[in-house]
Amino acid sequence: TVALVGTSGGGKTTIAALLERFYDINGGGSLEIDGINIRDLDPSWLRGSAIGYINQEPVLFATSVIENIRYGRPNATDNEVYEAAKAAHVDDFVRTFPDGYSTILGERGVTVSGGQKQRIAIARALLKNPPILILDEATSALDAESERIVQEALDKLSKGRTSLVIAHRLSTIKNADVIAVIDKGVMAEIGTHAALKRKGGIYSRLIEQQELRE
Repeated sequence: TVALVGTSGGGKTTIAALLERFYDINGGGSLEIDGINIRDLDPSWLRGSAIGYINQEPVLFATSVIENIRYGRPNATDNEVYEAAKAAHVDDFVRTFPDGYSTILGERGVTVSGGQKQRIAIARALLKNPPILILDEATSALDAESERIVQEALDKLSKGRTSLVIAHRLSTIKNADVIAVIDKGVMAEIGTHAALKRKGGIYSRLIEQQELRE
């Protein structure tokens, strides 16, 4: 797991967009996946099969819960959808709906809470089963209890995958293998949580500022 942290507007989400080839790098430099320049990879394959992306406002469709999850892998069986839903803690609340998995979600998923939307998006990603996962501030808009449940589901989803986590709440990325601090479009620091905290640089100051706000 690689975590990207830094102040707003520093370039964290741009890196995620470059990985998905919504943009290509101009000038020098390259992005590679398993040694292959992503310019040589089909963008539709990257987004459709290789990368799972979850942000703080996932897109849900005006259709049933089961079809919203199945969007991750359209040929999935109902049982495969249910298994993904259970792993993402979706089953817990969907069973309380009068129509269960057949419940139609409103435009942009207005009939479910923010935490429930996130869990549906996680179930979709579990079903898709991509080797690379991008989490773009996936829990930043949630209350403490919803964040705890969603974080549990994200931990399950991240196992065995290459994960890029863009974090607002620094407490969620303490256990990342590598943390990169992005400042004004430049990687200013890189290391583990403990090493960066000891260094007393930008990362350490970000932690102090967040602790003061909380």
